[in-house]
Amino acid sequence: MEMETNETFQPRRATKRGGLNAPITIIILIGIAMAVFYGLFGSSANFEGGDSYAGHPKNFMGIIYKGGVIIPFLMSFFLMVIVFGIDRYFALQKANGKGNITKFVDNIRDLVGRNQINDALELCDQQKGSVGNVVREGLTTYKALANDNSMNKEQKLIELNKTLEEATTLEMPALEKNTSIISTIASVGTLIALMGTVIGMIKAFFALGEGGGTPDAAKLSVGIAEALINTGTGIGASAIAIIVYNMITSKIDDLTFKIDEVGMSIQQSFAAHH
Repeated sequence: MEMETNETFQPRRATKRGGLNAPITIIILIGIAMAVFYGLFGSSANFEGGDSYAGHPKNFMGIIYKGGVIIPFLMSFFLMVIVFGIDRYFALQKANGKGNITKFVDNIRDLVGRNQINDALELCDQQKGSVGNVVREGLTTYKALANDNSMNKEQKLIELNKTLEEATTLEMPALEKNTSIISTIASVGTLIALMGTVIGMIKAFFALGEGGGTPDAAKLSVGIAEALINTGTGIGASAIAIIVYNMITSKIDDLTFKIDEVGMSIQQSFAAHH
């Protein structure tokens, strides 16, 4: 009997789910940002006289180009937030499963409450997704423990709770993949922008010191403009990253809550019927 019990509770492997390869994606997005910045925003058509260095910007793209070398990196931050945000959106949609997740949870709780474990397992097979996977793992252990005479009730409840916790833990990395990149951008974006701001202000102060005490107004305005462009771009990138990150974490928390809700129902049902 002991051998059968050990075979029943084999460690479960983590769910393998697709997702973007972070290093490769980041390199590609930086390359795209560089190409757009120098090829499109730096086009001579965006500046008076066709001079991207000394010419006055004619449009918004020309203004952004005047922000200097830090801007393409801030642009890549925008792209990373959008791309990784979309990637997480589809991953979380897949984690929900095929049917309505709230209805699935309610149906599972009802079936488990009536001790109809086989029907609940069939519903998990139909639903799939992270919640379905965790619930199925718990219900499979529920059935095995119900027929196990080598443990007392308290030991069985501990084993059931352990199985549910392990199954949840193994699902979480697939849900949280690449979210750390978005949170990092939310924190680092303003710091990178501050670097560009400092560079712009340094240029402005150099302009103040040139010309024997008479500042060069053109160079002074260019330095101040570069500082402000970097500040605005960095704040924008960080703000979007914070919004996207909070939306993703809120969705993950909602899925985790539903898993915990069903897990509690499974344990309560086991305690009541066994």
